[in-house]
Amino acid sequence: MSSKSRAVSAKGVSEFKLYITRAIPVTAIITCADNTGAKTLRVINVTRYHGRLKRVPAASVGDHVTVVVKRGPPELRKQTFGAVIVRQKYAVRRISGQRITFEDNAAVIVTPEGDLKGTDIKGPVAAEAAERWPRIANLATMIV
Repeated sequence: MSSKSRAVSAKGVSEFKLYITRAIPVTAIITCADNTGAKTLRVINVTRYHGRLKRVPAASVGDHVTVVVKRGPPELRKQTFGAVIVRQKYAVRRISGQRITFEDNAAVIVTPEGDLKGTDIKGPVAAEAAERWPRIANLATMIV
């Protein structure tokens, strides 16, 4: 028997992911939680989402999404970037039984290699996102 290994890279950890309700659908406007200058982002695609016919793709904490900058400096606006969801308003149930909710839906912009575009993350980061993305965990000031 082989033991399950945990592959850690800049692309995220590929391991068992506890079920989290996908509460951020495509076309949702979310806040940008890093210091790149972008204020709000629109979700336009959920990476690695395999859904049902005519069901709107949605993302949850720790998911990689493609976003468009809606508010921010002119050089960032109308540009597409990859991002990782770090907070969601809808409750996230942990194995211990407690439920965690945040006051907003937020994401941080990442490069195609998986590194963060900004150098700081504003506000708390969900532990589910920090576990899956080690680079986010390094820059987060508060992990809840």
